[in-house]
Amino acid sequence: MSTPHTPRPVSLVAGGSRGLGLLVAQELAQRGYDVAVCARHLEETRRGAEIAESRARDEAGDDAGRVVAFECDVADREAVQAWVAQVESDLGPVEVAIHVAGIIQVGPAETMTFHHFDQALGTMLLGPLNTLWSVLPGMRERGHGRLGVVSSIGGVVAPPHLLPYSTAKFGATGLTQGLASELAGTGVTATTIVPGLMRTGSHENAQFTGDRAAEYAWFAPAASLPLLSMDAERAAHRMVDGVLAGRPMVVLTPLAKIGMRVHGLMPATTVRVMGLTSRLLPSAPADRDAARPVTGRTAAQQLGSDVVSRLTTLGRRAAERFNQRGPGSAPTA
Repeated sequence: MSTPHTPRPVSLVAGGSRGLGLLVAQELAQRGYDVAVCARHLEETRRGAEIAESRARDEAGDDAGRVVAFECDVADREAVQAWVAQVESDLGPVEVAIHVAGIIQVGPAETMTFHHFDQALGTMLLGPLNTLWSVLPGMRERGHGRLGVVSSIGGVVAPPHLLPYSTAKFGATGLTQGLASELAGTGVTATTIVPGLMRTGSHENAQFTGDRAAEYAWFAPAASLPLLSMDAERAAHRMVDGVLAGRPMVVLTPLAKIGMRVHGLMPATTVRVMGLTSRLLPSAPADRDAARPVTGRTAAQQLGSDVVSRLTTLGRRAAERFNQRGPGSAPTA
C-alpha cells in the first residue's frame, strides 16, 4: 500500500530570477518549500529557477522542494493577482511570501526624471503592496502566514545619488512596519528586511546616469568589497530565518546596523554627513543625454579601469553564480 503524498508548504518569491531573489528561493527550497518565483522575463526566470532548485537539491537531496518559474511584473497589480491565483491553484495556499524585486539607479538627482521614479516606485513600493495584498486575505482566513519585504539601509538613511531607490525603499519600510503592527495577534507576520550592500553582482545590471563611468567607479567596488558588502548567501539564509520566525525586522551588515543607530540618535547630523558625501561624488555633466541610463556592464567598459576591475572581482564572480548575465536582464536588488 503506497503512502499518501503530503503536499509541501508553498512559498513565493517576487523577483526570484537572479541575485538575492534566486538565493532566497534556493534557501526556501532547501527547507522543503515548493517555491513560485516570478520576474518580468520568463526565459531568465526559468534559468534562475533551475539554478536555485539544482543547488537546493545538492544541499537537501529529496527533501528539497521545487522552484517553479512564472512571468509577472510586480508593478502590474492585476498580473500579480493572477500570478498568486495561479500559484495557489497549481501548488497550494501560499504560506510564505517574500518580495525581493528591485531596481538600482545610480546618479545625481539632476539626472533623475519622473520615469526613473516611476520605475523605482512601481517595482519597490507598489510591488510589495501588490504582492502582500494578493496573499494576505488567504493568510488571514487561515490564521497563519509569513510575509517579508526586502528594503534597504537606503530605506532608513537616504544616501546621495540613489534618490529614486531610496524614495521607494523608505515607502516599503513604512508599509511593512505598519502592516506588522496591524497584524499583531492574527497569526500572520510581516518582516522588514534591512540589508546594507551585498555581493549579488547587481552592480552589473544597475542603471547609471550622469557621469556614468565615474558613478560606476564608486558604486561597483562598494558593492563588491568584503569590508563594505556582505556575502549574499549568508544574507539570504539570515533573511529567510527572520521571516519564518516572524521577526518584525531583520537588519544585516555591521554598516547597516551602525547607520540605523547613528541616524536614530542624530538624524540631522546624519543628513549633514550625507550632504558632505554627496559633494565627493561625481557632479552631473552639462549633457542633455545625462539622464539616459546605461547598465553597469556598459559603464565598466566606458570606464576601462584595471584598478576598478580588480576591486570588483568578487562582485563579478557573484554575477556569474547568481544568473546576473542572461538576456533580457533587468536590475535586481
